[in-house]
Amino acid sequence: MATITRFQPRALVRASGGPRYAVALAVDALGTGLLRPFLLLYGVTVLRLSAPVTGTAMTVGIVAGLGCMPAVGRWLDRGARSTVVAASMLVRVLGVALLSAAPAGHVGLFAAAALFLGIGNQAWPAAHAALVATVAHGRERDTALAGARALRNAALGVGALVATACLAGGTTALQALAAVTALAYLAAAALAWSVHVRAHPAGAAPDKDRDEEPAPRMLALLAANVVYVFCLNVPEIAIPLVLVTQFHASPVWPAAVFVANTVLVVTLQVPVTVLMSRLSRRTVLALSGVVLAASYLGFLAAASLGHGWGTPAVAAVSVVCTIGEIIYAGSATALVAALAPARVLGRALARFQLSTGFGLAVSPAVITALASRGPAALWGGLAAATLLSASAVATEKDRGTRLGARHGRASTAGAEDR
Repeated sequence: MATITRFQPRALVRASGGPRYAVALAVDALGTGLLRPFLLLYGVTVLRLSAPVTGTAMTVGIVAGLGCMPAVGRWLDRGARSTVVAASMLVRVLGVALLSAAPAGHVGLFAAAALFLGIGNQAWPAAHAALVATVAHGRERDTALAGARALRNAALGVGALVATACLAGGTTALQALAAVTALAYLAAAALAWSVHVRAHPAGAAPDKDRDEEPAPRMLALLAANVVYVFCLNVPEIAIPLVLVTQFHASPVWPAAVFVANTVLVVTLQVPVTVLMSRLSRRTVLALSGVVLAASYLGFLAAASLGHGWGTPAVAAVSVVCTIGEIIYAGSATALVAALAPARVLGRALARFQLSTGFGLAVSPAVITALASRGPAALWGGLAAATLLSASAVATEKDRGTRLGARHGRASTAGAEDR
């Protein structure tokens, strides 16, 4: 099993697609950070829609955006890489344009804008992972994916800070933020397309055979991932909900937890991924579930401390939860990329993104429903589901790898994952 003992920034940028692609990622994330946290506010403040209508339109857009993933997977399996990444950015330009053109009270255009933004947001992760898997291999690929996540989180944070500072300008400022976001997406798309990365697998099968070849099923991994991704919404939804409604804490506390989460991801994502390269990806992913479950039980224990110590205890346990998130993010996509034969990599990543998108879509409703039944239901339920998911990940057999061997292909999973 390959192990990384250190990493060089230049090599990391090169393995991530090169300097221009790194700039494209940063610009794209900066634009997303400018608008995404305030899209609901844009619908309510600028378009004067009710909050329930705005929230429903956004949710429908996110879920409907998942419908593009099968087509994205097939497109990637035909060799496209940077073109798909650029397309995922361009479709968001169209979404922002519709948002800017929508008159007050027009829910249809807002819903269409949310749909195109959702398509771009769902297509980008799979396209990006496929591009990195084309220019980097083995553990270098894992580190490159981790580095891109750290860069993206940093740019998202900067964009959100800039947008927050601009909110004092009211409606005009929100409209200006939308325009700047569209320009950022357009610039990022041009940069991403300019790297001209395309997959040319050696000994590729004819197009007809490649289209008929199934992607590895990975049913346990995909089902477990739906539960795992709840951790991404814990700092944004579960912790603020608990701190504000249960402990009546100042809004400063949820904000501090969110900032700490972002800083930890930016600074630790690559080092932790490098450290974990000593273990197989499947073991690391199962371990992340154990860490996340332990943090959920820590939140449950903190809930019993009362108003005095409960708030700082929740903040402290959130660090453990973030470590679990970092371990999960550094291993999940990397495991899928290692298990999938090159000819069906796009479809495998698309299926994985479907499970991720579905988990992110349902987690707010599930978290709020569990929270209404008390801390034991929320944190105990999340801990039990996550431990069950970790067990499923650890025990799943790699059927896709055996299928690839029967077709006479060199599988990337055998040496890299065990």
